[in-house]
Amino acid sequence: MRRFIAIFGLILAVCATARADDTWPQFRGPGGQGHAQATGLPTAFSESENVVWRCPLPGEGWSSPVSDGRTIWMTTAVPVGEDKLSLRALAVDVASGKLVHEIELLPTLVAVPKNTKNSHASPTPVLEADRLYTHFGTYGSACVDTKTGKVLWTNTDLPVDHKEGPGSSPIIYGELMIFHGDGTDVQFIAALNKSTGKLAWKTARSAALAERDDFRKGYCTPLVINVGGRDLLVSPAAWHVFAYEPLTGKEVWVFDYQPGFSNVPRPLFGHGLLYICSGYNKTTLYAIRPEGVGNITETNAAWKFPKAVPQNPSPLLIGDLIYMVADKGIASCVDAKTGESVWTERLGGNFSASPVFADGKIYFGSEEGKFYVLAPGREYKLLAENQLGARHMASPMVLGRALYLRTDAALYRLEQGGAPAAAQAKN
Repeated sequence: MRRFIAIFGLILAVCATARADDTWPQFRGPGGQGHAQATGLPTAFSESENVVWRCPLPGEGWSSPVSDGRTIWMTTAVPVGEDKLSLRALAVDVASGKLVHEIELLPTLVAVPKNTKNSHASPTPVLEADRLYTHFGTYGSACVDTKTGKVLWTNTDLPVDHKEGPGSSPIIYGELMIFHGDGTDVQFIAALNKSTGKLAWKTARSAALAERDDFRKGYCTPLVINVGGRDLLVSPAAWHVFAYEPLTGKEVWVFDYQPGFSNVPRPLFGHGLLYICSGYNKTTLYAIRPEGVGNITETNAAWKFPKAVPQNPSPLLIGDLIYMVADKGIASCVDAKTGESVWTERLGGNFSASPVFADGKIYFGSEEGKFYVLAPGREYKLLAENQLGARHMASPMVLGRALYLRTDAALYRLEQGGAPAAAQAKN
């Protein structure tokens, strides 16, 4: 009987691992940290090597792909007239690479100003069960039934002047969909009821901001961590990072990193420390002890690292080391416990997408469509350089043995032994 229970438990564990490998529900994957449990991923690929399929995508969008293992979802903005657009959800079949749904979520909107590097559909959606939760910043939010393609609710009640366009991705916590609204005019964090789309709570940023409204904006994605048995909603904003009670939005603590604004990288958590990139002007990586209440700036700073810190790509924590690539192509490795530099190398190019760690490899992708594959470790080791012929801004997704990359033209499924792209049927 004990042997049967042990074998049954092993089967359940294997099945659970398989399910974890075959889903990618949010920005930066299952844990929001850019890690995937995968093996057999391709090290080398190109437009004609290890490509299973290539699916052309309509419109423009830099949201990263998410998937339940059967269907891949993204968002896009489609022009429908001069200075107007339609915000849509796209669904691609994992097996065939065919576009199976193009669902209008928020139709015929007047386009707000954005940075030339940004899109009107940059926030990554969240998948949970048979629901897709999408967010487009000032344009609003929408929920889709992924089985029927029906839009279940929309919310357009929380406008904000991003200036550069929307960027912060939402998260799901219990019955809440939580997102940032850090603009030049207002700065807040809010939660909607995920079943109805109605506002559950909204908390204004409490700490002082810069006098220039341009220095008040931020584009981070929050992260929920557990500290001493208590969940904390970690929320980087301009000049400060906050921690809130996720169910109520009540502020717990604040840490100052002035100056710092327009920050994008998602927080990391490990070794009992939070790792936060402060944003533009004087970009610094901070290690913070996340305990306490009130202003913890003077008491909870563990260390800071000021060189070649990314303003857009999120860093990776692998074991005791943090790996990151700065926007201008400087890759670096930092000791996560001490903040000491381990190595620094120039990759070249420009970077906005966040890296992913899977199959013992780190994948860094440049805006120019060049992908660097590195081996983690205390010595710099470049395994491969690969090129796709399109602009790349969205972060990678990993499912099973395949790597999925979104460019400005298409979504690619890359897998060891994939058929040459030239031999594939056109979508």
